[in-house]
Amino acid sequence: LRKFAGNVDIDRIYNGKDRVSVMEGRLQLQENEITLLKSSLADALRRLRLHDQLIPLLKQQLIAVFCSDGFSSSRKLSSSSALDGTRHPQLEMYKYVSMVQSCHTCFFICHWLTGQSIKMFIRGRPITMYVPSNIQNYDDLRMEPPVEKLELDWVYGYRGRDCRANLYLLASGEAVYFIACVVVLYHINNRTQRHYSKHTDCVRCLTIHPDKVRVASGQTAGVDKDGKPLQPYVHIWDSSTLITLQQIGLGTFERGVGSVAFSFADSGAFLCVIDDSNEHMLSVWDCAKGTKHAEVKSTNEAVFTVEFNPNDSTNIITCGKSHVYFWTLSAGSLTKKQGIFGKYKKPKFIQCFVFSLTGDVLTGDSEGNILTWGKSPGDVKTLGKGAKETFQIMRQTRAHDGSVFTLCMLQGGALLSGGGKDRKIIRWSADLAPERECEVKDTYGEELLVGTTRNAILRGTFSDGFVAIVQGHVDEMWGLATHPSQDVFLTCGHDRLVCVWNTEEHKLDWCTTLEEYGLCADFCPNGAVVSVGLSTGRWLVLDLQTKDIVSDYTDGNEQLSVMRYSTDGSFLAVGSHDNFIYIYNVTESGRRYSRYGKCNGHSSFITHLDWSKDGKYIMSNSGDYEILYWDIAGGCKLLRNRYESKDREWASYTCVLGFHVMGVWLEGSDGTDINALCRSHNERMVAVADDFCKVHLFQYPCPKPKAPNHSYEGHGSHVTNVRFTHCDSHVLSMGGKDTCILQWRVKRGGTGDSGGDRLHSSSSTSTNKGERMFTEGEREGGSNVEREWLLDLWRSVCLAFKSKQV
Repeated sequence: LRKFAGNVDIDRIYNGKDRVSVMEGRLQLQENEITLLKSSLADALRRLRLHDQLIPLLKQQLIAVFCSDGFSSSRKLSSSSALDGTRHPQLEMYKYVSMVQSCHTCFFICHWLTGQSIKMFIRGRPITMYVPSNIQNYDDLRMEPPVEKLELDWVYGYRGRDCRANLYLLASGEAVYFIACVVVLYHINNRTQRHYSKHTDCVRCLTIHPDKVRVASGQTAGVDKDGKPLQPYVHIWDSSTLITLQQIGLGTFERGVGSVAFSFADSGAFLCVIDDSNEHMLSVWDCAKGTKHAEVKSTNEAVFTVEFNPNDSTNIITCGKSHVYFWTLSAGSLTKKQGIFGKYKKPKFIQCFVFSLTGDVLTGDSEGNILTWGKSPGDVKTLGKGAKETFQIMRQTRAHDGSVFTLCMLQGGALLSGGGKDRKIIRWSADLAPERECEVKDTYGEELLVGTTRNAILRGTFSDGFVAIVQGHVDEMWGLATHPSQDVFLTCGHDRLVCVWNTEEHKLDWCTTLEEYGLCADFCPNGAVVSVGLSTGRWLVLDLQTKDIVSDYTDGNEQLSVMRYSTDGSFLAVGSHDNFIYIYNVTESGRRYSRYGKCNGHSSFITHLDWSKDGKYIMSNSGDYEILYWDIAGGCKLLRNRYESKDREWASYTCVLGFHVMGVWLEGSDGTDINALCRSHNERMVAVADDFCKVHLFQYPCPKPKAPNHSYEGHGSHVTNVRFTHCDSHVLSMGGKDTCILQWRVKRGGTGDSGGDRLHSSSSTSTNKGERMFTEGEREGGSNVEREWLLDLWRSVCLAFKSKQV
């Protein structure tokens, strides 16, 4: 009891002492507490394990002790022990109970014995979850998948930054392109999308059959959740029905498929594929049978593209780093001739090529030149014997400042070239005389579709200019927020862009560039402003209408990970990687902020936080898997008795650790496998973003392990964030490196039970299931697991004493 009194004294003077010395004192007290508890409980715990059948009797004895004359019961047990020479586990447990009887710990011990808290373990670290009062029987809770399901509604973005020949126009009027694991068919005039989503990892290449209906798309290999490589392949599919016709090369290609091309002279009978292995294997496949016709090692250098000669299917050309190869297909074998540069400077990269109407080959390179290749006799004295049998450079045309990224042959023989550094599109005559040029701007006629390295697709003409019909981020994204009352959401990422999107019209409303990259965001409840947290500890408040910065603050010098307004908009919580949560008073409709306090208690960086419905409390998670609760109205104080928060209602639920979402974690998770989750506003569902490219939909709440769920693919990278729209009609998920935003429609499967009703057990009878039982080694050796458990027990004892005695 003297130790308890010491704890109370320290708590009384806590605010007046140096923080470091107080923490050292508390650490020493905890070590003393562990020693005392281990000596008091070790024997009782061992005997309880050996006499499980005596637990009901023990409970009766404990209740009798504290509901009547506990000391008389003690004397009876002591006398019995003295007469028969045996030791009763009830007596041993009672000795411990009687020691702390005046501290009113009977409640906690009964609470422990009747299973009102659950422990989950992440990387061996125990995390205690307290069962809400409305659950009478945790073991009888039934976990079912939600009646609602998700359906892919819209794909925002385009992969143009590192892929070539990835944009085509179908006879149906649809532009076909890809991002992440999805091939998008976007009808330009109708502004509708269809999706081919049979790929299991990122799509890398695309080509159109001569019939303008069939499509071939190749993917990267990827890895499974255990890190084992998967097999890449090519799908041939029908663009009108989205039905897969052939799966080419499963088990043949290595790492991924980099380039694909249909033959033209024979109406698309063959498909040429180049994989991403070290030798960049070139193979030719029979499209009808799905069998390999020929295969050969290409080169150890990077290969950018491959095409059949449109007039001769036995002639194939590839280009890439410092090379152009001319291949001949004959009797199931492939032979190559290397293009000779001769007196012309050899460029570092040959990035694209087309066939002219005369049969010549035109290549675009990293020097900004268009080279014309032909089978002219050539200068044998200069080039050596056999030169007349190879393609040689007939002409060099200066085209762009910087690389020539793409070439496109038009009907009638005219040529279009697209530059990188100079951002120009130039139209050339058949004899390569420049006719017109236009500078392309990503931020903003129907003759041309232009894919840019800034992940935009532009539509326009030379005379009228170009407008963006598809836009997206160009680097990793983390920040996602949905408007509280409108069909609007905001994204931000490492490309320093802040983008506001319209979910109903499927378009970018506006975009602005910041000085640093954004990592988190949240809308003020009034919907007029939005706060964006940056990588340097700085955070901004933007006016949604004017795009102006109305407030600019800095908290610490480390990145911010979460911004969250209270339900009435009177407070803003800012979670930082410096382990603090900064609390601000909000006035003037979200345009003025003043520091209210700081939550100090986490031992690692803040990852997620949520406000209670009354706006007085915060629940927060950190990088070391802590769950802490804070009394904001009481001065940002840490609530040391976490049990008292078990029945608190939360305005939002985005914390990945908590009793109500415990079931979303897979067995063996390392604590970083789930990046984000979000509860629906109707509190029926919870959407989860994981590290394995998947979006999951669980029922809410889901407090039991291995909860069933619906799982959805589409992302080609770790899913960094997920949010419901204001009316729960859609779910938005954000990829990391795939720079892709997927909009999922929530399909109602029925009314079902409310979230609260699902949480109730069908039985009101209490069980004897307790927390996780320790192994013999953990009991004897005093492991970290037992240490954490004993600390939880001891803190509860102390708090119970303080609440009654202070």
